Amino acid sequence: MTWLYFALMTVGCWGIYGILLHKGQVTMLDPVNGRYKAFLFVGIAYFLTAVLAPLVLLMARGAAFSGYTGSGMWWSLVAGIAGAIGAFGVLLAFGAKGSPSVVMSIIFAGAPIVNALVALALHPPAGGYGTIRWPFFLGILLAALGGTLVTLYKPNPAPPAKKAPPVPSEASGPASSPGAAQ
Repeated sequence: MTWLYFALMTVGCWGIYGILLHKGQVTMLDPVNGRYKAFLFVGIAYFLTAVLAPLVLLMARGAAFSGYTGSGMWWSLVAGIAGAIGAFGVLLAFGAKGSPSVVMSIIFAGAPIVNALVALALHPPAGGYGTIRWPFFLGILLAALGGTLVTLYKPNPAPPAKKAPPVPSEASGPASSPGAAQ
């Protein structure tokens, strides 16, 4: 069951990913290039967590520079490119005025569907596609329906608080009031 804890850790991290990424893009204060600047720092974070951390672990185990296969390296590189293109797509969706809650709902409802279909294509079930039970197809339908419902009926954020009108200071001179002697 240890795998479940790691899976739930990933759910938590990816669940806040879009919100944090959008916050990074917006706080760059550059409406034209903010998304690219944010993506640059995503790349730096990937370098730190996906290059340096495994390298240290592999070096500690004495396996850092041996045992790689061409096929393993190729498929791992393709997976990394697909993930990076997906992360860039998130930023492009935000830049096209997609809200984080809608964009991420579509992504996280759609990704399991794509995963299930590609996995079936790459690894057909024993006995053929006719042996797939109906709850599998119901799960795909419910994932699509869930993403649609969250997208269509998400709660809207509260409007920004209105600023109070400035209070005149005494340094700006006396304020004239109706009926005051002139």
